[in-house]
Amino acid sequence: MRVPTTDQMRAWDAYTIEHEPIASIALMERAASVFVEWFVGQYPDLGRPIHILAGTGNNGGDGVAAARMLHQRGYEVELTVCDFLGRHSADFSEQVRRLPNHGALTTRWINSSADLPAINTTAVIIDALFGTGLARPLEGCWAAIVERINCLPNEVVAIDLPSGLFADKPTTGPCVHADKTFCFETPRKAFFFPENGDRVGEWAFGSIGLHPDFWNGQETADYYLTAKDVASLVKPRARFSHKGTYGHALLICGRRGSMGAALLAARACLRSGVGLLTVHVPASGYEILQLGAPEALCDVGIDSDHWTALPELGPYSAIGIGCGIGQAASTAQALKRLLQKASVPLVLDADAINILARRKEWLRYLPPASILTPHPKEFERLFGPTPNSFERNALQRAKAQELGVYLILKGAYTCVCTPDGTCWFNSTGNPGMATGGSGDVLTGILTGLLAQGYTPFEASLLGVYLHGLAGDIAAAYRSQPGLIAGDIVDFLPEAWKTIAASR
Repeated sequence: MRVPTTDQMRAWDAYTIEHEPIASIALMERAASVFVEWFVGQYPDLGRPIHILAGTGNNGGDGVAAARMLHQRGYEVELTVCDFLGRHSADFSEQVRRLPNHGALTTRWINSSADLPAINTTAVIIDALFGTGLARPLEGCWAAIVERINCLPNEVVAIDLPSGLFADKPTTGPCVHADKTFCFETPRKAFFFPENGDRVGEWAFGSIGLHPDFWNGQETADYYLTAKDVASLVKPRARFSHKGTYGHALLICGRRGSMGAALLAARACLRSGVGLLTVHVPASGYEILQLGAPEALCDVGIDSDHWTALPELGPYSAIGIGCGIGQAASTAQALKRLLQKASVPLVLDADAINILARRKEWLRYLPPASILTPHPKEFERLFGPTPNSFERNALQRAKAQELGVYLILKGAYTCVCTPDGTCWFNSTGNPGMATGGSGDVLTGILTGLLAQGYTPFEASLLGVYLHGLAGDIAAAYRSQPGLIAGDIVDFLPEAWKTIAASR
């Protein structure tokens, strides 16, 4: 799913109005109706009061229309219009005209943040002050009303965007901290970044029927990775296939004291569908691998404690490297030799990335289309700090293009940046996966997919989605606090079944 910029959203609205064709007020009615249907599903209790705070632009018009529709459904609704500048959009004014007569819906107009009426503490506040059209940080009365809202104990729901939030650039001014946000048509890029987590809360989106011809002709650099995107990537397994059909993966993992990383990566690789797996470990890991992953072949290195020399690379169709290997000088030199000699796709994680971060001149040895999977601190060590997530994303995109690699920045909405500069934000995963070993599982999955013949692009998208989906299924059974990395491996078969069902 493509993620539009603010300018594209404005143009998409305008194109729909002209080419559907539809009057702008009718499109506003449609948007308000879609929001109300979602809201009713979230808050079905008609006895719970609702207080809508509306501006006087088109987002305010959405709020006024929602007030009328919720009132018609039997909710106890109060509407406060913040008329701080005396400027009203035409569609907002029309929505005010459509409000029921004779005071059936309590409506107040205020000219200052100090005039904000007392709000029942049990009421759901709907924020309809500003939406996607906001062009500059809030100040004056608008900033003051946002601060008042944020000091209230009420649950807050934002229409389109929390007021003050910018959709595709850093937010520098005050912003409503919503508990839930419902936006129109597609998610916004700002939703994917951690500094906006407390501003956006839980978010959802719904289509208001914007004209498909406009979006079909647009280019975008950002995507939201969905089940539909991923299901089309899955390769069918032929009836007369055999283990050789699905590749032979090599994992170079582990050192004394960190063999669990090798075992997790190995088990995940096996569950990815690979035909054969060899795990290269120091001698101290032999028994652990043989007992913990009996389906894998175990290749023992010359050193007892850590990786120091390349194994024979000829048999392998993909190589994963880094989980638990440490950063000893001899290990670093072995990694350098691997980068210079490898002729098959590589996945680099954990200490392989940390070694490169200390020897950045070795980045030039990365084979084209390698996959790197740093978490945020590893990314910072590798490429330097950035002041905010938007700039970090820009740096991630630039480095993927410069190095010709796939950069997977792990975390909530794990982002895959490709060598052509596109970024895919993952829709699966949960906070329970913030536990040691999750990254090792992802490395195993990615390596196994590459070995089966998936392209680095396909493996990256399918791998992060599958990893997150297995984590979601695991959390549903085991809880988020109780989830461990091994649970992600255990539920990979269920994740595969879920993807297959969505095709």
